Amino acid sequence: MATEIGSTYLKYRQGKMIKKKKHHIFIKLFATARSNRSVWGNVLLVLFLVFMAFLFLFPVIFMANNAFKPLHELLKFPPDIIVKTPTLNNFLELRVIFQDSVIPLLRYIFNTIFILVVGTAGQIIFASMAAYPLAKYRFFGSEVISRIIVLSLMFSPVVTAVPNYVIISKLGLIDTYWAIILPAFAATLGLYLMKNFMEQIPSSLVESASIDGANDFIIFWRVIMPLVKPAWITLFIVSFQNMWGVTGDMYIYKENLKTFSYALGQIARVGIARQGVMAAVSLIMFLIPAITFIVAQSNVIETMTTSGLKE
Repeated sequence: MATEIGSTYLKYRQGKMIKKKKHHIFIKLFATARSNRSVWGNVLLVLFLVFMAFLFLFPVIFMANNAFKPLHELLKFPPDIIVKTPTLNNFLELRVIFQDSVIPLLRYIFNTIFILVVGTAGQIIFASMAAYPLAKYRFFGSEVISRIIVLSLMFSPVVTAVPNYVIISKLGLIDTYWAIILPAFAATLGLYLMKNFMEQIPSSLVESASIDGANDFIIFWRVIMPLVKPAWITLFIVSFQNMWGVTGDMYIYKENLKTFSYALGQIARVGIARQGVMAAVSLIMFLIPAITFIVAQSNVIETMTTSGLKE
């Protein structure tokens, strides 16, 4: 049965690769036919793109330079974009602060990693499992559920903060990791993304695997999930960014359960003397999600470019 499913999946992937190849050839021919701009037109277009890229990168460049500025340069007005006397004192001071802290730095890091890994993995698994029947089966109430999912995306987290707190309190999850992890499992953005992407997979592929003797779990795990890899990698990045910056101060009051981002934020908000530390904290909090996005950006782009296509 596994061999037959693998054969069915391989044929589908080969057909999809042929379609993509033809699509790329068409785009190449179309671009060649339309490339009738003059040399100066191309130069102006490149200059415009470089200018726009600089505008988008300017905050990142400014933030990175601030992290290495001494205090007198940080307080200078108007501020300098490029640091003149770079120093590592901001990062060294951050290390000294954590050395004198009651809770070790490794404890904050462990709390963040545990919440990040469990929350992100759970959101991908639960969103994918819930999206599969909604995308590939029609049952009583499926349309209503789909509309409720879309409607839930319209509510700001601020609106649902009080009901969420009441529910978590009634469940006895205050001052536990699960006060942050369980709401992440139920995030409807991931469910909406996975459902839309799974709808693009031909139902004939699912029917072929079912005829070969595969049950729903095998079809979901060995056929559907490999095909929606760009979607769940995109969901991983979105969930990673949300969970990385979460503080949990609304649900967690014990210091030994606080997250790394909460600790960094509290340390850097002491006063003007900690402006250098604040700049170092901002760079640290930005780099981790940015590196994650850069590593997986090809899958994100593939998700966005194929989200409107139908087989």
